[in-house]
Amino acid sequence: MEIAKLQWTTATKLRRIAWLSERDKGKQFDRLIHHVNETSLKECFYQLSGDKAVGVDGVTKAEYEANLEENLADLVRRMKQMTYRPGPVRQVQIPKEGKSNAMRPLGISNFEDKLVQKMMQRILVSIYDPIFLDCSYGFRPGRGCHDAIRDLRQYLYKNQVQTVIDVDLAGYFDSIDHRHLLAFLGEKIKDRVFMRYMTRMLKSGVLTEGELRVSDEGVPQGSICSPILANVFAHYVIDEWFQEVVKSHCCGKVEMFRYADDSAPRTLIERMSDAA
Repeated sequence: MEIAKLQWTTATKLRRIAWLSERDKGKQFDRLIHHVNETSLKECFYQLSGDKAVGVDGVTKAEYEANLEENLADLVRRMKQMTYRPGPVRQVQIPKEGKSNAMRPLGISNFEDKLVQKMMQRILVSIYDPIFLDCSYGFRPGRGCHDAIRDLRQYLYKNQVQTVIDVDLAGYFDSIDHRHLLAFLGEKIKDRVFMRYMTRMLKSGVLTEGELRVSDEGVPQGSICSPILANVFAHYVIDEWFQEVVKSHCCGKVEMFRYADDSAPRTLIERMSDAA
């Protein structure tokens, strides 16, 4: 009963944010950080899996739960005092799906940092998912790769397509520029404390084989916030550019189907002018 009540309370607040964002595409939010509180963080705690690899500090979910109320109260206190700083992300290499010899980096955060990431991710999704364009399919609630494939097939069936351009952005997550990403977020988010914690999250660094690396680029794959941050960046850099610039230079009909950074964009082009 307690968990259900927590979910209803936080979910209602997030639905309110989503409703405001959908109603007014130019809506700016100047009060967000108060949604990261003991109640919402406790809900995030129950949503996180307990069998994942541990971060740099070695703390497991079970160990954090042993003094859950005290730990959450201390975390919120430190966040209010601006003394909370996310720990570095521990990076490991894991095999790429479908590629036996290829590896990809995976970032593993401290469990406490995952709690903060989870709540900030939920807030960001509430703000941005209502304004994302229909061409975007990856990392979105109620959407997935099967939806992208279905819509792509329907488009191919209904239109006489002359050209298909398949683009895969290499190293997309690792090359996202922090300065531009924070500028994009700042267009809608005017809560300075929320933005300061976003900056700290991006600047927390990556620990690889005992070496700490801090960069002005990249969002760690494996971080809970990385998918929505990658989508926000792609929304401004790819989706809106395609909608407002590319289409205006095309003589014929042109559409894009983007799934995260894979096939971004997978563009179906009938005819494009020389200027496109």
